[in-house]
Amino acid sequence: MKREFMKGVLLVNLGSPDSPNPKDVKRYLGEFLMDERVVDLPKLFRTILVKGIILNTRPKQSAKAYKKIWWDEGSPLIVLSERLLGKISENVSIPVGLAMRYGKMSIKKGLQELVDQGVDDIFIIPLYPQFAMATTETILVLAEELRKEFFPKVSFTSLPAFYNHPDYVRVLSDSISDGLKGKNWEHLLFSYHGVPERHIRKSDVTKSHCKINGECCVTASKAHEFCYRHQCYETTRLVAEYLELKKGTYSTSFQSRLGVDPWLQPYTDRTVANFAKSNIKKLAVVTPAFVSDCLETLEEIGMEAAEDFEEKGGEQLHVIPCINDRKEWISVMSRWIDEWALAEVKS
Repeated sequence: MKREFMKGVLLVNLGSPDSPNPKDVKRYLGEFLMDERVVDLPKLFRTILVKGIILNTRPKQSAKAYKKIWWDEGSPLIVLSERLLGKISENVSIPVGLAMRYGKMSIKKGLQELVDQGVDDIFIIPLYPQFAMATTETILVLAEELRKEFFPKVSFTSLPAFYNHPDYVRVLSDSISDGLKGKNWEHLLFSYHGVPERHIRKSDVTKSHCKINGECCVTASKAHEFCYRHQCYETTRLVAEYLELKKGTYSTSFQSRLGVDPWLQPYTDRTVANFAKSNIKKLAVVTPAFVSDCLETLEEIGMEAAEDFEEKGGEQLHVIPCINDRKEWISVMSRWIDEWALAEVKS
């Protein structure tokens, strides 16, 4: 007799400190930066770098940044993720949970809450459009480790990177169009979260395709399934095509680098400064590596980059909100969940 599984969904986002207090920020950064898929150095060197250097200075700086964007309800990323959860839950017929890769809303806790409801077949949805070692991969690796240790009778399915899914491209494009209404913009910058160049090479399943030279990302290869750089540039291309943007009116850059090793370029901060110096007065920025607005979108772009742009001669930097809990995004996510649940039942 075929076993009947009870299905459920776990949405997983990045995470956040419990508060903008330096102590909470330090705890959060410690967990985040000690992840071997974020700072991919041997454990001894990673420990010396993170615990011996970074955590002695960065928490106070980051706490100031978090304080600038903190809402009355709490961390913007957490609040927006919970809104997403609530609206999706209203639209689907199976249990949906929420977890964070880092922080107290742990993946283990999220899985346990679903299992406590009788769920033993879980659809894991990393809330990242593009695949990267430091985002999707670290979520799925940790989830599998937890499954083996604590939930051996539970089965997992995961949502692949959806950067090129027509539904996502449409929702993202429409959100950009809405965000630009009434704005007299001269250039649209697609700013993606940066990663070290070595992450791109490590994720190359062919071990030879990724050269990071401008050619590999537009040359067909099975490496693209896990190539963050390709997926970012492809996101930009698909949205530009959907919105019929003219060549030269948009570009791609990468933000949030850490350390001295080369990261994906061009860098957002330098790109923004160069636009201001080249007489671009009205710059619009969208951040498609993030589904939910967070520190990197609200403070790094919305405050820090905007201030630098104006100081260098620009007049206005307009940040387009992430897709967050847009009605169209809720509909798309709900449909993907229903399609998974029904397909599993039929099979």
